[in-house]
Order: sequence, then C-alpha cells, then structure tokens
Amino acid sequence: MAKLNITNVSKSFANTKILEDINITANDGEFIVLVGPSGSGKSTILRLIAGLENPDCGEISVNGTVINNLSPKDRDIAMVFQNYALYPHMTVYDNLAFPLNMKKTDKKLVEKTVNETAEMLGIKHYLTKKPKELSGGERQRVALGRAIIRKPKLFLMDEPLSNLDAKLRTQMRAELLKLHKSLSTTVIYVTHDQIEALTMGNKIVVLNKGKIQQIGTPRDVYNNPANVFVGGFVGSPAMNFFNLKVLDTSKIEFLDNVYNISIKGAGNLTKKDLLLGIRPENIAIGKKFELAFTAHVELIEMLGNEYLVYATTKSKNGKINFSVKLSEKPAFERNNFEVSINPDKIHLFDAQSLGRIDL
Repeated sequence: MAKLNITNVSKSFANTKILEDINITANDGEFIVLVGPSGSGKSTILRLIAGLENPDCGEISVNGTVINNLSPKDRDIAMVFQNYALYPHMTVYDNLAFPLNMKKTDKKLVEKTVNETAEMLGIKHYLTKKPKELSGGERQRVALGRAIIRKPKLFLMDEPLSNLDAKLRTQMRAELLKLHKSLSTTVIYVTHDQIEALTMGNKIVVLNKGKIQQIGTPRDVYNNPANVFVGGFVGSPAMNFFNLKVLDTSKIEFLDNVYNISIKGAGNLTKKDLLLGIRPENIAIGKKFELAFTAHVELIEMLGNEYLVYATTKSKNGKINFSVKLSEKPAFERNNFEVSINPDKIHLFDAQSLGRIDL
C-alpha cells in the first residue's frame, strides 16, 4: 500500500516542455487513470515516478518519503508496459520467478509464490511455455504476474491493454479491476482510451499538452467537464458544441435565431460569446424541448442496442457537425429532421477562455 504525491513537477526535453506544474495525489488503494491524447505527457509521468527520468523541478514522494534521488530498483515500484517486456528465452515460470531470484529468495518460497500467482491469474498451465507460444492476453497476464509477485508498494501500468483486440480488452479490464480489489494496492494507469478511463478509475487525471485539465471521479469529469477540451475528449462520441449568446434574461441567440428561452443563472452573461455543450444522449428527436432546430442526417451507425446519428446544421459561420445517441433506430435515413436540446443538460463555456461557466 502506498500514498503517492507528485508536487509541482515539470519536465522538458531539449527546449520542449513536456510537463508543466503537475500536482497529483494518489491515496492508498486508489486506481488513478491518466488519460489524454498522444503527446500529452502521460507516459512521462509514469517514467518520472519509476525513476527512468528525472524531473526538472518538483517532488515525487511515496508514503511521505521523497524518491527523486532514489534509483529505480530502490523505489519498490512495479511497471507493466504496453509491449509486455517479457524475456523471450525464458519460460513463463522463469519470467515470473525472475524478480524473486534477483532478490536471492529461497527456492521453495519462489516455487510456492510463482504457483500461487499463476493460479490467481489463470496461467498455471502455461508455466512451461515461452512467451512466443502465448496469445496477447496470456502474455499480458504473465507481465502482470511478474509485477504482482514482487508485492511492490505501487503499480504503474502504461497502456497495458492497447495491443489486445476489443473483446479481450473488455475482459482484461474486468480482470484488472478484480485484481486491484483483491490486492488493495495503489495503481497509476495510463491510457488514451476514454472508455477505459471512465470504467476503471476511482479518479481520472485528464491531461493535454503537458498540463492537467481536470482531476475528478469519472462521474464528475463526464458530467461537469472543466473546459471544452475535457468535454470534447472524455466521452464517446464527444460532447457537441454550438455558439450561443444570451440577449437578456428571457432571450438567447442560437444558430442565428432568437429563442424566448431563459437560462437559469445566466443573467450576468448578457451579450457574452458562449459555447453551449450538450452530450449526444441529451439531444432528442423532434420538438420535445423549446430549443429546437432542423438538421440533416449524414450517417447512422448501429452500436448494438444504441444508434448514433451523425448530422449537420447550418449557421452564418458555416456547417456545424454534431451527433445524437438514440436507444431506438430512427425512422429516417438521409432526410432533414428536427431535433431539440434538453435545457437541463446543457453546459456553458466561455468562447474565449474555453473554460466552464458554472451557473
């Protein structure tokens, strides 16, 4: 068990700033997910925690002890990589036993621990095989086993499921969460997949261009995005955005039309350029709500029990793309149709700063 604190950490390579003023706290037993697009600095944070890179400034501490100057082997941290990093010439048994043998652990204890770990991960019948004889999911279990067997204070996982197919990735997500629950250990998990982030993390850290955009529970980050980037990145499909102007307490300008609608709490935003954010599931077909407009169907996708409608509408600034998520197949195919926005589900953002406006 470990409490991790990252305080005011920055990192540059050459003249390129990779991380800027990073502050993250992971409490004992938490599953923290770092999520963001490629190049946002997620893996660099893991490498700094592991000691594979050194921060330019700031502190990293585990259970109150600063580890900046400790070598990787002295940090008691295990890392699981995207490419498994197994020794190809060793059997599964020897791969699992390697960390214990390096510590000169008694052979009988090594055998007992390897068998217990293999049993827990369902790979006991693979102990005599080599990595090349295993599937991707089996190799990932071996890599996890090699990390678990050390009983480290902290687990670091760098996109460990990205090489697996969709079905196996879903299965391994569930297995990782079961494993985390049984071990009660602290995990820092990196992914660019928002679904993984939302389904796995106790806490999500959203990064972009080396800066933290928001930290919160999956529910907080999804329902109350701190800015346009978070709203557009977290969630699949992304949040939709439309230009909006509050004309007075009972009128708004939306898609070049004036609506006699009041937005509760928006009285001090008169004449201000705003962005209205709305999740695809909160747009209804037909004039169910007052804020309605006409759109054109571009594409309909079936996602099992859900349908995604990709549509466009026009404004003086050009064509606007947006999406609608439905629980039933729509009756139209490629026609114009009317949609409306649930006013209780809208998010407002400043059009200049792109930050969230809480009403």
